[in-house]
Amino acid sequence: MEDNPSLSRTKAYLVPIIIMIVLALVLFLPAGSLKYWQGWIWWSEISAVTLFITAYFSNKDPGLLSRRMKVKEKERQPLIIRFSSLLSMFTYLIPGFDYRFHWSTVPAGVVITANAIVLVGYIFIFVVFKENSYASTVIQVEEEQPIISTGPYAIVRHPMYLGLLLMMLFTPLALGSYWALILASLFIPTIIFRIRKEEEVLLRDLPGYADYCKKTRYRMIPAVW
Repeated sequence: MEDNPSLSRTKAYLVPIIIMIVLALVLFLPAGSLKYWQGWIWWSEISAVTLFITAYFSNKDPGLLSRRMKVKEKERQPLIIRFSSLLSMFTYLIPGFDYRFHWSTVPAGVVITANAIVLVGYIFIFVVFKENSYASTVIQVEEEQPIISTGPYAIVRHPMYLGLLLMMLFTPLALGSYWALILASLFIPTIIFRIRKEEEVLLRDLPGYADYCKKTRYRMIPAVW
């Protein structure tokens, strides 16, 4: 992929566009209506930030985009991690049905506030990407990979997961569904398992990571864990 920059850039734009189309179908088909205004707000902000991140890093750091497109894990993952994508899909599906069958009544103010928090979480992930070009979707250590200890990495060891957790926990409310919060809450143990597995690999394969852990004590949430 990296030997053909034009192909990489084409794929970099194609993948998020396909994801946005799939997300739109997942949201609006269950809702049975294009009047699902909560879905439009959430989908629009996610699409806008995703396309901005793609455009930014296709120019500034195409290597990061290449790493983000990898999906095959070298390390064996717990079963709960393998089903994280399925968990995400159902977290997005339920709000549409919720809207159609009127299971929840989430106040407009809560919907707007939740969308703002989702946006903050996504922007925070963008900041993490700027700081760490090695923020891959898979657990791996590359040759000559450095330890990143600046920016958000000076506060917690896995800041990207903090941004992701904010997004996933508040997405149900942003989409107007209390019921989807039940599934979204399962991301907490999923991310904990993921971080523990990732740290096993980093401690084993990344020189100096143990010293970094002593300096930066918390994994994801300052003063908590």
